[in-house]
Amino acid sequence: MIISQTPYRVSFAGGGTDLPAYYRQESGAVLSTAIDHYIYVHVHRRFEPNIRIAYSRTEIASNVSEIQHDLVREALKFVGIDEPLEITTIGDVPAGTGMGSSSTLTVSLLHALYTYRGRLVSLERLAEEACHIELELLGKPIGRQDQYAAALGGINYIRFNPDDSVDVEPVPCSAPMLRELERHMLLIYTNTTRCADTLLMEQTRSTVANMSLLRRMRELVEPMRNSLTGIGNLQEFASLLNEGWKMKRMLTSGITTDPINDLYERARRAGAEGGKLLGAGGGGFMLLIAPPDRHHAIRESLGRPHELPFRFARHGSRIIYFHE
Repeated sequence: MIISQTPYRVSFAGGGTDLPAYYRQESGAVLSTAIDHYIYVHVHRRFEPNIRIAYSRTEIASNVSEIQHDLVREALKFVGIDEPLEITTIGDVPAGTGMGSSSTLTVSLLHALYTYRGRLVSLERLAEEACHIELELLGKPIGRQDQYAAALGGINYIRFNPDDSVDVEPVPCSAPMLRELERHMLLIYTNTTRCADTLLMEQTRSTVANMSLLRRMRELVEPMRNSLTGIGNLQEFASLLNEGWKMKRMLTSGITTDPINDLYERARRAGAEGGKLLGAGGGGFMLLIAPPDRHHAIRESLGRPHELPFRFARHGSRIIYFHE
């Protein structure tokens, strides 16, 4: 029996420049962090002569090719496993909420399956192979940031190069700065989920028209990273977060909605200094930055929404249980 644990991520800046349509023309960059909410993948040898996969539904397949869950099917094929197995996936938050769930799942699947095979692979390789499965084998219209954030953990500056290589640089934040940043953050659920693929396909199609805007979004990443180093400057970080969200809303019409804009503006009036909708947009979670003494006022102004408390996760994907 194998259980892998892989963190979700919160992206601060640069989203959209990790799409191949952008970074194959000029390098992209994002700033993101892993958080202490996870996807778990449980793999166990099955007595019955078939494969059982349990997620939001349950599948029974006589062989790998019959599996309908595309990520599970392709991960099994890629690792070279076609034998009776039980595979169960459990996530701390719903899919479609802007935290990179599909890529987090792919990384966690690969980690569990390689361990089941008795093979040790690097976290960087897990990220690279998750990208290959999602972008190349399945043709998903996604970028390359989520796989690396999930696999490696921590707060990272991630650069995407025109040759499809990816460079990851951990951001050297002091422990007091990290604690203060955590204290300032609120993660609010907008009560809507969405299909990120549709939004990302539209962003990909409009990349050429939006190159100047995407370049400005990428250029925010460096000063935002710098605002977290040394003694840090949370006001500057929040201001840059707000600036990036205003830019992102201009990319395509589906990124935001009138209710989401209203939620953000109410939070700003109540004391939020910056924020953004996570992921591709359209719904999911909204990140807000505000002094802790303004959190109560923000919650009241938003009607006491469903929140997701979190802390930063220093570790990436790992095996938390192994028994032959």
